[in-house]
Amino acid sequence: MQTAAPKLSMTQVLACGALVVTLSMGIRHGFGLWLQPITQAQGWDRQTFSFALAIQNLAWGCIGIFAGMLADRFGAFRVLVAGAILYALGLAGMAFPTNPLVFALTSGVLIGAAQAGTTYAIVYGVIGRQIDASKRSWAMGVAAAAGSFGQFLMVPVEQTLIGSLGWQNALLVLAAAALLIAPLAIGLREPGAGSAHAARREQTMLQALTEAFRYPSFQLLMAGYFVCGFQVVFIGVHMPSYLKDKGLSPQVASYALAIIGLCNVFGTYIAGMLGQKLAKRKILASIYFGRSIAIALFLLAPLTPLSVYIFSAVIGLLWLSTVPPTNATIANIFGVAHLSMLGGFVFFSHQIGSFMGVWLGGLLYDRTGSYDIVWYLAIALGIFAAIVNLPVRESPIARTPVPQGA
Repeated sequence: MQTAAPKLSMTQVLACGALVVTLSMGIRHGFGLWLQPITQAQGWDRQTFSFALAIQNLAWGCIGIFAGMLADRFGAFRVLVAGAILYALGLAGMAFPTNPLVFALTSGVLIGAAQAGTTYAIVYGVIGRQIDASKRSWAMGVAAAAGSFGQFLMVPVEQTLIGSLGWQNALLVLAAAALLIAPLAIGLREPGAGSAHAARREQTMLQALTEAFRYPSFQLLMAGYFVCGFQVVFIGVHMPSYLKDKGLSPQVASYALAIIGLCNVFGTYIAGMLGQKLAKRKILASIYFGRSIAIALFLLAPLTPLSVYIFSAVIGLLWLSTVPPTNATIANIFGVAHLSMLGGFVFFSHQIGSFMGVWLGGLLYDRTGSYDIVWYLAIALGIFAAIVNLPVRESPIARTPVPQGA
């Protein structure tokens, strides 16, 4: 009789997983700070920079599906180490772009692949398999909060590095920091991963995918996550330039991104904790609707540093707070055997939204000289996401038992 593989301690999983996400997400949240230094140094328009980061988000989502499959099959350790190496290579290549194509390949494809192997889908797979369901949503909230703390910690650091070392040397320092993910991955090495001691799977990957894509709630979660990607990446990348265009200093933008990260530490933790007690679909609908209200009020109010900081605090509470309830809902419905892969598919939808948000931000700015249209789209999409999350069914899917030997 096959016995279950031993589990890692919850403290070890959360500590190492949180540090991995802190580094990976912390580095990527500051990329908007490089928009003006790189475009001015290279003589590019904003669309060129935006398109490269749009590719990054699309590559992250697409490659994340396969990274999730590998992590489910062979364990997260190998995927995390590969992701750390790709991150360092991508950041180093981003520092010396000879032309827009090279910039798109390094800052886009390489860093996107790195993020696919070092962020939530991979870490959440370990959390889902190693931490009991009674604490799973809370634990996912802790990991998401760590990513937010990374934004709070790293964005001011990156602004300081750019100011003191120049934008190229700042990227090289970040490349060295990304390599720290590899030793941290040792703490997420699951016992028996990829061996005969691994937990028995009742479904193949194809069966799990077929089941998920035929289930309406999975499709609704994907639709909502598309909106999440559109909103947060547009704001994260383009808000620094939006504020500078309006006459505010670069420090205001840096502080704004840091405030978003700090408040999201609390927002994601609270969302994860509430997910253990309340209907996750209602939590998600409230988050998306709240974002639309926050953006609308931000555009209506007079633009001052104070209004920027208030908006950043509110949107920060709602920033990545969708992540714990979304992933916990997937685990509740389909189980944890293929959690990284299914989470990767939902996240791919998120990254298509990210692609549209960051690319349209640059494209429409270059065409109209304003970000207004994209702000209005973000409001409308938030209302749409709130509506489509309400019908999601969170209970475990009913499966027909498979006869022995079938």
